[in-house]
Amino acid sequence: MPLNAVLVVDKPAGWTSHDVVGKARRILGERSIGHLGTLDPMATGVLPLVTGRMTRLAQFYTASEKAYEGTIRLGVTTDTYDCDGEPVGAHLKIQVTLEEIRAAAAAFLGRIQQVPPPFSAKKVQGVPAYKLARRKQEVELQPVEVEIKEFQVLTLRGDVVEFRCRVSSGTYVRSVAHELGQKLGVGAHLASLQRTAVGEFVIAQSHTLDQIAEAYAQGELEELCVHPRRVLPEIPSVTATEEDVAKIRHGRTVNLPEMSRSRWVKVFAGQSELICLASRVAGTLFHPKVVLI
Repeated sequence: MPLNAVLVVDKPAGWTSHDVVGKARRILGERSIGHLGTLDPMATGVLPLVTGRMTRLAQFYTASEKAYEGTIRLGVTTDTYDCDGEPVGAHLKIQVTLEEIRAAAAAFLGRIQQVPPPFSAKKVQGVPAYKLARRKQEVELQPVEVEIKEFQVLTLRGDVVEFRCRVSSGTYVRSVAHELGQKLGVGAHLASLQRTAVGEFVIAQSHTLDQIAEAYAQGELEELCVHPRRVLPEIPSVTATEEDVAKIRHGRTVNLPEMSRSRWVKVFAGQSELICLASRVAGTLFHPKVVLI
């Protein structure tokens, strides 16, 4: 029987997001598992996993806002823009103040044009940029519009800047760190990064892979899963009648009179079984677009 669930993993450092998915497949014995937003290997924190039929919800998270906390080391630029890379150029002496860093950081707020790092999955003529960068080939990536909604510089200790940020999907925090170093004239790279939120999923909901494995072995995995009513909170919920559940199973339109103002609705059978996401076609008639039963 497939496991249809949403689990928030606290990704360990040194693992790729694909590594986490692979480990989760082995723990849960579930082949159909996906994640909602890649994290670099050096980063830790929130990596939501969707399993079974819940993988069909991934399309609703492609533009999810993300939040991070981390540190930037000044004075050293690296080829990957983070601590996993090789230093580029000399180690520069730091002679900037916290106030100067905060002033430079303020320039990144709002919608900006950002050039992705050369070591990234962005493609150049069909080839991932990181493959070209590893071959020491020149990588020319076009700038992309992203939005930085919050970028707070918290402390400066020696050459290490502590920060917190909220960004749109597609934003590379590594590039922010690199460009901040350029703006200050001292160079910089991302030294550590923890993702604290993806959409509605936050670090307080996350669990280590060991905790997930133990809960699964004890038959208590459901206690770690995100309740379906808390998924996609911006979309209202309705509990379907048995007649409507039968219609949805056959892909038929249902009448939901209490949802006349909604474009999308989450339809449940009982309190916790999410059976579909339906879109309004006319008036109070909704058609099941993403069926989970």
